[in-house]
Order: sequence, then C-alpha cells, then structure tokens
Amino acid sequence: MATIAILGALDAHGPQHEFLADCIRQNGHLAIFIDVGIGGSPQLPPHISRESVSELQDLDWRLFRKDQDGARKMMLEAAPRKLRQLCDQKKIHGVICLGLGEADAIGSAALKSLPIGFPKVLLTRSPHPQTAAQLPFEDTLHFPCVLKIDRLNRLSRPVLAGAAGAICGMVETRPPAGGDDPPLIFASVFGNTAAGVQLASGMLEREGYQVLPFHATGSGGRTMETLIAEGLAAGVLDFTLKEWADEVVGGVLGAGPTRLESAARHGVPAVVVPGCLDIVNFHAPHTLPPRFAGRLMHCHSPKVTLLRTNSEEASAIGRRVAQKLNASTGPITLLLPLQGVSSLGAPGFAFHQPKADAALFKALRSSLRKDIPVIEMDTTVSDPTFAAACTEALLSNISLKSQSAQTLRE
Repeated sequence: MATIAILGALDAHGPQHEFLADCIRQNGHLAIFIDVGIGGSPQLPPHISRESVSELQDLDWRLFRKDQDGARKMMLEAAPRKLRQLCDQKKIHGVICLGLGEADAIGSAALKSLPIGFPKVLLTRSPHPQTAAQLPFEDTLHFPCVLKIDRLNRLSRPVLAGAAGAICGMVETRPPAGGDDPPLIFASVFGNTAAGVQLASGMLEREGYQVLPFHATGSGGRTMETLIAEGLAAGVLDFTLKEWADEVVGGVLGAGPTRLESAARHGVPAVVVPGCLDIVNFHAPHTLPPRFAGRLMHCHSPKVTLLRTNSEEASAIGRRVAQKLNASTGPITLLLPLQGVSSLGAPGFAFHQPKADAALFKALRSSLRKDIPVIEMDTTVSDPTFAAACTEALLSNISLKSQSAQTLRE
C-alpha cells in the first residue's frame, strides 16, 4: 500500500477532492489531503493543514484573505518545501494535485520540487502549468481537463477517476534495474559549440563515462541545474554558457539568475567554458528592441535572430559568470579559447570580434577567485586540442574530488 498525497486548495471543490481520494482507496492505497488553500476555511479536514504547510501555526488566514498576493507568494514558497520534506522522509509515495484556481500555480511549483521519477500528476484546465516559464525541470504528468468540473456528474467523474488511476499506476510501477550504468557527466551545448562538445564527449566516454548533453536554451540549463542538485552528475562539462548572454543582455533564452549555482554549491567537479557568450538569441528581426538598431546581427532563420555581444555587454557577462564560479566548493577549472568562443565567432566568420572577446576574457580573469585555475589556449572553441584540454581538466577534477572524499573517510 502506497501513501498518495492529494494536494489542493481545500477551501473549494471539496467533493472533487473526496472523489479523488475514494478512487485512490479503491485501488488499495492510502490518500491524505494537503491543504494549500489561501481563501476560506477548508471544506474537508486536511491531514496536513495550511498552517502546517506554512509552518505558521498561529496564522490567522482571515488576515491573509485581505492580502491575496502576500498569501500566494508565501504558499508558493512553503508548499514546495513541505512537499519535498515529506518525500525525503518517505512519508508519501506519490502526489496528485487538483489544479483549479490558485492550486494550479501553487501545485505546479510544489510538484516541480520533487525529484525526477517521483510519481506526480497535475490535473489542470490549462495544457501548461501557470509557472511553466519558471520551471527548471518538470516530469509531472499534466492531465488536462477542458471540462468544468465544479460539479460531480457523468462527465467529470471519468476525468477525475482517470487522473486518480494515473497516479495509482505510477506508484505501482517501478522501472527495471538499469544494471551497471556508467557514471554521468552533464554537458551544456548549443549549435555553435556542438563540434567541441562532441569531441570532448567521445574522449570522456572512452574513459568510462556517459555524457548527457543539455541544450543551452533556457529550459535546458534549468533542467541541468536541477539534476546536478539531485546528485546525479559525477562531473559537469559546462561548455556553453550562452544562457548568461541572454540573461544579461535581454535575449529570449535566459535560464534565470541561478544558472551555474548547482555544481558550485554541491561541490561537483566541473570544467567551465565561456561557449557562445558572443551570441544573444531573439525571435524574428522585427521583435528586437529598438535599442539594438544598427548592431551586428545574423539571421539564423526567419524566426531566429542572433545578436553579437559588444565589449560593454561582454564585460558585464564576464563579471556575472565569475561571480557564480567564485561560489564553487569543489574542483573547478575555467578554460578560455582565445580565438573564438563559438563557431560563428571564429576567425573568418560573421561574429569574429577580438575586441569584444578580449573584454569578456579580461572581466573573467579580473573577477575570478584567484585560486580557481584558468587555462588559456590560442584556439577556437571547436578545436580538437581545446576539447582534449577540457577532457583532461575534468578528469583531473573528478580525481581530486575522489581523493578528497577518500581522505575524509579515512
């Protein structure tokens, strides 16, 4: 018997929540209610109250009803923390959220806090959760419901029963053992760094690792950061920091302000390359803000326009990247390809601007912690010798981490 949490705003849709619980019980599992409502009194007695979720036992929710924005913000922070705590303590084995009203955004935020593979279902009126743009990684099963299910009837019952069946099936199913899978190395990649990443990946895989690439498109970087924090990476080949160019300059592929934090915070061995920091992505040319008029651009396709960073932007990006790397608690090495940080920025190509690259490198060097090794090579980011140097540095950092762990055990 598994314990399945029903997370929802219990101040509304009480019969629907109870129906979900009945379906779960009929499948032989225990159902518990977690209340994340920010409105009136709960229509059902919760097993875990909103006060317990918020960790504010003397909270007067009548005051919060006068400040809905404050209540929403508080619950968006508290619900993920509580749900992850229950998961880590193995008190729940799956979660289903009836994502109606406030519970759509709060439930989305809470479910994404759970580890990859943990059974989770969001029943929602929208094909995408309200917080989709902010989610670093989501393997939640989104169970769309285009019907109004404000009442139980011959149409709403099968929908709710199907969602309950989905979460029950998920908790009952476990993947077969994967055998002796090789340790994983996470690598960031973009089209203009793909050649270098592919070369380094081949070298690393010959050393017994499996390289898992993440495309630096915003969601890719957020996903990689989340999985690093879950402890799934033996090392990180952060070859493509392009999302930081978009984050600083205002492009459409930023990964948010926490990019580069997970490996640093958790001490994961890493090699970092400023790949594609010369490129900022936008949509069609007419979508670019007026402030970029007259700048060097490249139309990759009718719907993809690339902007070349200038020296001022490159300096700002370099400082931000160095700030993130300075928080590293594990072995880390920065490698600089002095002849170009992307294939488009290599000599003879449209974005080759040595002055802007020099500004980037100067900002990185001057802002970086002095004990972090910096390797400079007179190559492009796609050169085989550069890929080999990245591979050697990462293997060395993994070895250093292993030796340090062994020393602590002794």
